Amino acid sequence: MKDATIYDVAKRAGVSHQTVSRFLRGFEGIRPATREKVEQALAELEYRPNSAARYLRLQRTNRIGLLADNMQQSGPARTIAGATEAARSLGYVTDIVSMDGVDERSVDDALDLMLGQQIAGIVVTAQTAVARSALERRAISVPVARDFGLMVEGTTESINEHAGRVAAEHLASLGHRRVAYVAGPDQWLAARERADGFHRATTASGGAVTVTDVGDWSAAAGYDIGLRLAARTDDFTGVAVANDAMAMGLLAALAAEGVSVPHEVSVVGNDDTPEARFMVPSLSTVALDFGFEGAHVMTSLIARIEGRSPDTASRLPVPSLVARASTAPARG
Repeated sequence: MKDATIYDVAKRAGVSHQTVSRFLRGFEGIRPATREKVEQALAELEYRPNSAARYLRLQRTNRIGLLADNMQQSGPARTIAGATEAARSLGYVTDIVSMDGVDERSVDDALDLMLGQQIAGIVVTAQTAVARSALERRAISVPVARDFGLMVEGTTESINEHAGRVAAEHLASLGHRRVAYVAGPDQWLAARERADGFHRATTASGGAVTVTDVGDWSAAAGYDIGLRLAARTDDFTGVAVANDAMAMGLLAALAAEGVSVPHEVSVVGNDDTPEARFMVPSLSTVALDFGFEGAHVMTSLIARIEGRSPDTASRLPVPSLVARASTAPARG
């Protein structure tokens, strides 16, 4: 079936196509009876506006480029989903270009590809120093929004620093004074901030980080680290992990080595991935609303594109503890 046009709507409503056009542009000076007829005709014909034609007339584009890294991981995937849904709801199309956020050539190639297209703005979800540096080197003529450096409202603490602090304070509240920390890759700003927040809060509570290790965000890395930590359980009673995927791998490794969680060692993750509550034991973690974060960044960008002020009522949710079975009071 052919899509309805404003001429079809005008004929069904018994009005001029100019009246339909004014209605669609939000013109208020249309008589209530006429407005009702137009609304009814639009609904009956299932009219959908031609966004491409509208933006062509305005000499604008409704396409937004999104630079993405680690899309297979839960956090980035949920961030991208939130961003693309927000863009769609506001009449924009998202072009996603994947890249390796720690590879300078990959980031530059992705930027070259994106900047060669007609786009209204760019969202960068790769929270790496390489991606940040690449953006700073470029003279980019369209607005750019970054999914990093987001702050807890009214504080000087970033969202990820706060997430690290929540994990540390949870272990401290359970009496864990000697703890291990498994960080994400140092190239990732989120990994650094979570580690900084955890270390500062642990020290402030009178505890000590006695063992540290670093993984690449994957469950496989967490498993390998878990095998190493299983041989050092005399050095700590609790472990905090920078993301849930590595924490899941670590849980599997501790189980394979006969280390009981949480009776011998408590484990807390970060992200609250959908699978976390189904682990055995269920994984305590810190919840971050990645979908909201992606939507927040996207809607703020679109407001800039359209010359509007961002929605000041939109507030980023503060990371919060989700206590489950993998954490318990420290062993005596």
